[in-house]
Amino acid sequence: MAQDTHVSDDGSASGYVQFWTAGESVKGEFHCSECGYGVAIFRVLPRCPMCGCETWEEAPWSPFARAGAPLH
Repeated sequence: MAQDTHVSDDGSASGYVQFWTAGESVKGEFHCSECGYGVAIFRVLPRCPMCGCETWEEAPWSPFARAGAPLH
């Protein structure tokens, strides 16, 4: 089973970015760490269908994130 990888761009314990790998069971919105492709998943993370990468970042969530978006 895949393990979480914790990465920090400045080397500190705070501000780290948690990555998930293809095959992990997750729930939420994620973006490919290579190309930025976004998915909403309620099961196992796939390989990225756009670039084949296996590493994902969880998208930041806010209840108001889409409040200002125009309706189409």
